[in-house]
Amino acid sequence: MDKLVIEGGVPLSGEIAVSGAKNAALPALAACLLTAEPVILDRIPQVRDIRTMLDLIGHIIGAEVSVEGGRVTIHSARIEHPEAPYELVKTMRASSLVLGPLVGRCGRARVSLPGGCAIGARPINLHVSGLERLGAEVRQEHGYIEAVAPHGLQGANVQFDRISVTGTEDLLMAAVLARGETVIENAAREPEVADLAALLAAMGAKIEGAGTSTIRVQGVAKLGGAEHTIIPDRIEAGTFLIGGALTGGDLTVRGCVPEHLRALIAKLQQAGVDVTEPSPDTLRVRVPGKLKNVDITTEEHPGFATDLQAQFMTLMTQAAGISFVTETIFENRFMHAQELARMGANIRLEGRQAIVAGPTPLSGAQVIASDLRASASLVLAGLAARGETVVDRVYHIDRGYEKIESKLAGAGARIRRETS
Repeated sequence: MDKLVIEGGVPLSGEIAVSGAKNAALPALAACLLTAEPVILDRIPQVRDIRTMLDLIGHIIGAEVSVEGGRVTIHSARIEHPEAPYELVKTMRASSLVLGPLVGRCGRARVSLPGGCAIGARPINLHVSGLERLGAEVRQEHGYIEAVAPHGLQGANVQFDRISVTGTEDLLMAAVLARGETVIENAAREPEVADLAALLAAMGAKIEGAGTSTIRVQGVAKLGGAEHTIIPDRIEAGTFLIGGALTGGDLTVRGCVPEHLRALIAKLQQAGVDVTEPSPDTLRVRVPGKLKNVDITTEEHPGFATDLQAQFMTLMTQAAGISFVTETIFENRFMHAQELARMGANIRLEGRQAIVAGPTPLSGAQVIASDLRASASLVLAGLAARGETVVDRVYHIDRGYEKIESKLAGAGARIRRETS
């Protein structure tokens, strides 16, 4: 099992380039199932979740898959097996994203309930209720969701009880081939949803309002092929920006979209971090003085992203004063707090709120990653700590960060991967 070994105390400096967004690439790959023509996707990150999705689309569902670095071509001329088995998708919650496309194109789907990070319930009921509104018959049996629409899907008005990114994406993909108009209310506004809509539009879909809380879809009879470039990964970019600030470095993150990071930028500036935009796709962080305590509350986009909460909590361990970190999206996303405490952090948990007192010196220790973003926070803590930090179970971080150790090493970090 791989682990990352970090010798802390070196400020990050220079440049780090951002990869394509995993959370945009996964629904884009699923969208390729909606057409019998080839779809070419560029800037696909080479991470574990992507490999799992490609295995699912190619080896199980039966599409032709070609991979050349970050360029992926998928040709779903025929779909032989419209299902996603548990054995393949048990480590990846995004497996549910193939549900909508398979029902929309094939009229049936059998998808295992998703796995992934142990950060709390990620109910699929919003996907199910949306598909039922479009006319599918859905049942849950033996750990699988089975959906059938032998006469195709019919457009309808769908009001989500709460905002769901994957629920919005799944229903959007189902709606593009449904007869008539579908209106999705209380839709997720994340950039990844808008990126998916851009791909679908290039394939011939008729979509209005993607990136807002109301999305309108006029169904079409079929979709064609397209070529599309995935947006930059805002969570990866945010992780590196926090790392630069945490280590007191001078770090430039290139190839990002600053507009996608406004909530983080505002909090970094409140904390005393100098954040500048040298060019339209570049952000630079420096810390001219001491870090200040800042409170954050995670929210759906455009609020503070839950996927950056663990990393920002690590930053606050080095800020002067008391910081309150409130998690509203997932109910079990503070598992990194205990590991940070082993490194010297002063963190008290009260329900969905973490109270961080700082600054406290961090010292290297052996820590265990519990989920994708928690593992990133521990790597950042190791960069700032005195001595050696060993982060175990880094298969979590490999699910969503492309070559993180080589990117950080290129910015001066003393980090290496070891296999035991």
